[in-house]
Amino acid sequence: MVENVIWPAYLDATLTRREGRRVPQSLAVDDPTLDEVATAVQQVGYDAVVERDVAYPRRNWEDSGRVLVKDADDAGKSDLLQAVAAYVGALRD
Repeated sequence: MVENVIWPAYLDATLTRREGRRVPQSLAVDDPTLDEVATAVQQVGYDAVVERDVAYPRRNWEDSGRVLVKDADDAGKSDLLQAVAAYVGALRD
């Protein structure tokens, strides 16, 4: 079983690539929430496990949380991130 980790910072349009954003600016959204990311992961078709008591290592030391994506070995991580980012953008429209 492969677990991919998605931090909300990966999808954050307010961050640069150096600060941790991992999707193109055109797919990124402003300040994505943990719940939005988890919902988008489920919409893409994977099981999502939310961990709220962990902090993103490259940003503030505040607890931001992360989403563990189960059994996502059929898609590459960048494809997974782009699909999740697109769904988060669609959730906000």
